[in-house]
Amino acid sequence: MARYSFRLPDIGEGIAEAEIVAWHVKVGERVEEDAQLADMMTDKATVEMESPVSGVVVELAGEVGDLIPIGSTLAVIETDGEGDVEAPPADTPVEEQIEAETPGAGEVSLAEEAPLPLAGGVGGGPVEPAPAAVVKETSPPRPLPQAGGERR
Repeated sequence: MARYSFRLPDIGEGIAEAEIVAWHVKVGERVEEDAQLADMMTDKATVEMESPVSGVVVELAGEVGDLIPIGSTLAVIETDGEGDVEAPPADTPVEEQIEAETPGAGEVSLAEEAPLPLAGGVGGGPVEPAPAAVVKETSPPRPLPQAGGERR
């Protein structure tokens, strides 16, 4: 049996800790992958934490109302594999965490954008301002009707 330590990920920019709002599992319960573990609240949002693995919950970080530091273990789940399985550290960029949890996910490549041409054309010479728009009036504006105009 392997133990998976699920660490509280960085769920908001600049957030140092999150409060446990609700547990959806108990120690000793079986949890399936992607099932809800807990609801965590920061000063900006409430986020549902889902289990990245299937197994039996053997340890929970605290009680409802407790503050948990980002990167600390939120739950330990005993899986069917061998050896200890460790989640990537919370300060690991999201792209690396995704690659660690789903190998091959980082292989999607986006087409590179061509650089925009420089203003002023080739050679980078001085940039001349665009000519101002010229407005030609073809006829004088018509006067607006006056309130309380003539009755017929």
